[in-house]
Amino acid sequence: MARRADRKGLRILIIDDDKNILYTLGMRIEAMGYIVEKSKSGAEGLAKIFSENRPDLVLLDLKLRDIEGIEVLKETRKHSINIPVIVLTAYGTIETAVQAMKEGAYDYLPKPVNTPRLGILIEKALERTKILEEVETLRKQLRQQRGLGRLVGNSPEMQEVYRLIEQVAPTTASVLIYGESGTGKELVARTIHDLSPRREGPFIAINCSAIPETLWESEIFGYEKGAFTGALTRKEGCFRLAHGGTLFLDEVAEMSPDAQAKFLRVLEDKSFRRVGGTEEVSADVRVLTATNRNIKEALKQGLLREDLYYRLNVFTVNLPPLREKVEDIPLIIQHLMEDFSLRYDKGAKKLDQKALEILLKYKWPGNVRELSNVIERAFILSEGDSILSRDLRDMMGEGNNQSMLTIPVGLPIEEVEKEVILKTLEVTKGNKTRAAEMLKISLKTLHNKLKRYN
Repeated sequence: MARRADRKGLRILIIDDDKNILYTLGMRIEAMGYIVEKSKSGAEGLAKIFSENRPDLVLLDLKLRDIEGIEVLKETRKHSINIPVIVLTAYGTIETAVQAMKEGAYDYLPKPVNTPRLGILIEKALERTKILEEVETLRKQLRQQRGLGRLVGNSPEMQEVYRLIEQVAPTTASVLIYGESGTGKELVARTIHDLSPRREGPFIAINCSAIPETLWESEIFGYEKGAFTGALTRKEGCFRLAHGGTLFLDEVAEMSPDAQAKFLRVLEDKSFRRVGGTEEVSADVRVLTATNRNIKEALKQGLLREDLYYRLNVFTVNLPPLREKVEDIPLIIQHLMEDFSLRYDKGAKKLDQKALEILLKYKWPGNVRELSNVIERAFILSEGDSILSRDLRDMMGEGNNQSMLTIPVGLPIEEVEKEVILKTLEVTKGNKTRAAEMLKISLKTLHNKLKRYN
């Protein structure tokens, strides 16, 4: 909320055709520390709103002699002037005040005006305007020539992603981010957070598939001292750690049914209990989620609860795979090369044209994550100031003979499965998420099979 020290220089325009209200209301607002301007007609008020020295906030009476207050509001919004307007309404015109809210008024106050309530409304309206201005400034800073924030690419597919991010970021809506492994779902979540009013708060990211089912509740909700063996002190869970900020759940469809039910309750009640505790703990958290699964199939197979899905899927952002936006590859490579140059202090390097052609022809099953790994290894191993085609040899596993596997006739099915899994992991350079995707199984299933095969 705006502090008194912030009021210096802030100008409030009162538009009312009642001289007594102009005088008394003006005195009260000046006593709050604001500069007051007065207009006794709608036309005079519009002239001040459209002037170069615009007010920071407008108090607008809905019943004016020359122009209806609602028309003053419409004219202001028609010219995209985003000054917060608080409408003043006499008894019996609440319906008109509601209409004014639909036309873009910040709020309304009935006459006679309650001074403390007016002061709170003014502060909240000015603070909201300040936040929106800061977000817009940040959006312009993040919207670089090469992309948006941490996201890189200028293809039509990515432009649509940027449009959706900018649209949903300032809201409180839950967002489900869908895309194949390696497409940058966490980067999208971070960009939404950075463009939101919560950007000063924490951003907590967790991968649901990496948390064992037995530890899920204590990781998300925390636990009390003595809740179980080894719980020597109280530990805050991810939900509480994200208070005032954003919680990002990656691979949300990998949560167990029991965990999904508990998480749904928390989303509905906005409160929870730590493991071993009796106290209800509340947290102000915006939840963003992501999955690489086909949502319809996940719902059909019962992997994702339908009620949780509808709770999380208020807004959807679909990330295209790298093979569908090949035109972005040179720009992404340039960004990666600059990053690795700073990280490894090896000086700038160029990419040979033949090497680029190889990269453009490759299908990138691991998407941007795989591209990043290939470029990083080539950057480290290459000699001189250029990355050549030979520097890429044997780096793109699924594009060479290493992806072939010979299975002898009569090998037990369990051994066949084991060989296929191990060979797939070899091809993906140990990337279990990508291996699970290639094998058409969940990451949790892959972990279980690896454990069984020791």
